This record gives sequence, structure tokens and C-alpha cells, in this order.
Amino acid sequence: MHKKELRGWFKHIDFIVLDIVVLQICFILSYWIWVGLENPYDTYLYRYQAVLLAFCQLLVALFTNSYKNILRRNRVEEFMATFRFEVSFMLLDFLFLFMAHHQMMYLISRMSTGIMCVLFLFGSYFVRLLNKKRIFNSVKIKEGRRSLMLATSSTLAGEVVRNLLDNSFHDYKITGIYLMDKECSGETIRDIPTMGRETDIINEIRKNWVDEVLVYQPENMPYPMAMIDAIMEMGITVHYCLEALNAHSDGMQEVSKIGTYRVLTNSLKIVSTRQIVCKRIMDIAGGIVGCILTGIIFIFIAPIIYIQSPGPIFFKQKRVGQNGKQFYMYKFRSMYMDAEERKKQLMEQNKISDGMMFKMDDDPRIIGSEKKDKNGKPRGIGNFIRKTSLDEFPQFWNVLKGDMSLVGTRPPTLDEWEKYDLHHRVRMSIKPGITGLWQISGRSDITDFEEVVRLDREYIQNWSIWLDFKILFKTVGVVLRHEGAE
Repeated sequence: MHKKELRGWFKHIDFIVLDIVVLQICFILSYWIWVGLENPYDTYLYRYQAVLLAFCQLLVALFTNSYKNILRRNRVEEFMATFRFEVSFMLLDFLFLFMAHHQMMYLISRMSTGIMCVLFLFGSYFVRLLNKKRIFNSVKIKEGRRSLMLATSSTLAGEVVRNLLDNSFHDYKITGIYLMDKECSGETIRDIPTMGRETDIINEIRKNWVDEVLVYQPENMPYPMAMIDAIMEMGITVHYCLEALNAHSDGMQEVSKIGTYRVLTNSLKIVSTRQIVCKRIMDIAGGIVGCILTGIIFIFIAPIIYIQSPGPIFFKQKRVGQNGKQFYMYKFRSMYMDAEERKKQLMEQNKISDGMMFKMDDDPRIIGSEKKDKNGKPRGIGNFIRKTSLDEFPQFWNVLKGDMSLVGTRPPTLDEWEKYDLHHRVRMSIKPGITGLWQISGRSDITDFEEVVRLDREYIQNWSIWLDFKILFKTVGVVLRHEGAE
């Protein structure tokens, strides 16, 4: 019988509970420091805030990866992770207060809240370090509670033993190594005895203390079916791993099911259902706000666009979305009606040398671009709404529909998609977004399409809700400063 390892947030329940307790203690201390030595829970206002803070902490813990790899973080990484966690649940708390109880934001002492935040940052940080020290000490005491036998090849044994002992937190002891490609052995690896093929491994396992067997299968050796069947017949747990599964440095893997078949799934990034739900909730909230702002902007710029270039106010173009799915993307029209026909004549002036995208200085297709300022730069309405990124606002409707996300990779046109090589298609392995890592890293200043692909791939591999928040905040700054916009 094999005890299954705890997975997801539940395996970090001790850290979650400790953080909630620490925050409540800091909440009380900050109240005593600033308000007085009274019970804050006697006041409805502060009692409500205390419950809301705990609720926001739980939401952030459940729907983000705040505690992922917490036992592997060094002290600097742990401090930054604690800071990000605190910012996340405090933003959620402020958002809820603003939307549901607007007046409460002004009734709760801001100084008391500030003191609480500082106390929690350092208090939670030190409590996490102490809890990790407790866990490490506990592991050292318990080490050897389970006996593990390793079966692999002589060329891989040293590496496997090193990975098992140096890179994992375990409560087992490796009691022997069976070398499937060697006649005899008698050597030791890290003081662990080895056995060769001449050894009756089944009899050795039968006579000795063995709780589990790890079979790390080399690519050039046949599947040891008879050995695994015999071990299973004794009721011993077998862990089986192919060397080929660990040969790919990029991407992630997990065991899943397709129909009745158990399969190994490989992907550049594997996300949980709760992460997808959290991202979609953020998209819906942002989409609603964005659509309201789009309506307000429409009132002011629609008449100007129509006067200078009669025709539709909105520009609709078919784009390629996630994994090649096509959809119509919307923008405020910033170009003349014949822009697509004139694009072919202007391809020689494209700043993207390989033609994978189209960018040019002083694009004459933009509405009003024939008007110049004293520096010779175009200053038409089309240039204005592009420079301020107002033309992008109708895409919030795409976000609300689910064709796009607030943060992602920019969707290519159909003709650009047809030019893509295999490695370029990775850009669209996720839902396209209004903004992304490329946009905050230079936008139109980047003229190398391979650099665009690299940034998009980096975003996909490192995606998290926290990264989306960072990109959204940076996007606001980039737009306000008009950096990289044309």
C-alpha cells in the first residue's frame, strides 16, 4: 500500500494557517499601537475588516501559486514571495471594500493598516523561516522511515542518487542500487551498496526491508516487465520513470487521462483549473470596466474620426487566436478606408526586416497624418489615438467575449500567420491579449521578430496571476508615457 503525497495548496496548509494567525496578531498589535489597548473585535468595523482580511488571504492562497516551492526558496526569495503575497491580498481587500462598502475605506485607520502591513511582512517572513527550519529538522529525524530500492543503469545511478538525496525532502532511505546493465558489482555509491545482474534481485527484495522500488529506465534497455510484475506481486510499491521523460528541459509534464487511457501530457506550461478561473474572472472584470470606458471614449472621438474619414468608426479585422482559432478583433479606426490596399505598396518601408509583422515610421495610411507639427511629425486624429493607445479600447469587447485576455500575446493577421515557422507558432499557444511582455518591453521599438517570439515564450513559460498584474501595472505607465507607441 502506498500513501499518496499531498498535492496543491493542501500540502502547505501549515504555512497558510500560520499566515492567517500572524496577520490577525499583527491586526491586533497595530490597533493597540495606534488606537489603544482595546479589543478591536468588539467594534463592528474592525471585526468586519479582520474577517475580510482572512478571507482575502484564503482566496489568494487558493487561486495563486504563493506557496509553490516554499521549501526550496532561499531567504531573499522568501522575503519577496511574502511581499507579493501581502500586496495581493491587500489589493483584493481594498478592491472589495471599494466595490461593496465604499465608506468603510475611509473609516478604517489608514495608519493602523499601514502598521499592520509592516508588522505582517516581517512577522510572516520570520514565522515562515522558523516553520521551514522545523520541517527540515523533522525530516532529518524521520529519515529512514521508508526503505527505497533503486533499479537503473550503471551510467545513470550516480546522477539519480544525487537527485534523490540532494534535491528532495524525503523520509526514506536508499538501501540498495540494482544495476540492470552490469553483471556484478559490489561497489558503493554514496555509501549505498550496489548489485549487478547476476544478483537475484527478487530474492534480495524478498529477504530484506524494502517498502518501495524506483525503476529509472534507460532509453537503450528493454522494459523489465518480469521484475516489476514480481515486485508488484509481493505488494511492494513500484515507481517507474523513463529517462526520456526527463530529457526535455523545456515545458512541463503531468499524468492525465484521455478517454480510458492514462497518458503523459507534455506542454510548455501546465496550469490548474483554479488559475484559469482566476484569470477569466480578472478578464471579465477588466472587460466590463474597459467596455464602459470604450463607450465614453466613443462619444468624443467618433465624430472626429467620421468627419476626417467618413466610414465605420470601428475597424474589424480577422486575426488568429489561441492555437490557430480565428476571430474578429475590434479597434477604433485610425487609418483611412483603403489602408489594407496601400499596405502592399508600403512593404519596402517595413521596419520588421523579415516581414513577419508590419511597422513603419510616419505611416501615411493613418487618418490626418498629412498634417505635421513644427518638428515635421504627423499630428492627425489617427496618430493621436494610436499614440495614446485609445484605438485598442474596443478590444475589451473581445476580452469580455472570451476571444482575448487582458494579458497575452498580440494576435497576428492571417497573412502573418501563414509565414510563421514552427517555433513562431508558440506565440499563439495561449489566448491573445491586449497587452503583454512584448508591449512593456519596447512595443514598436523592437524590430526583430525573433525577439518578440522570445519575449512571448518567456511570458508563457513563467505565467502567473501575479505576472499578469505586474504587466498590467507596467502597461499603464508605458501608455501614459507614450513609450514605443506610434
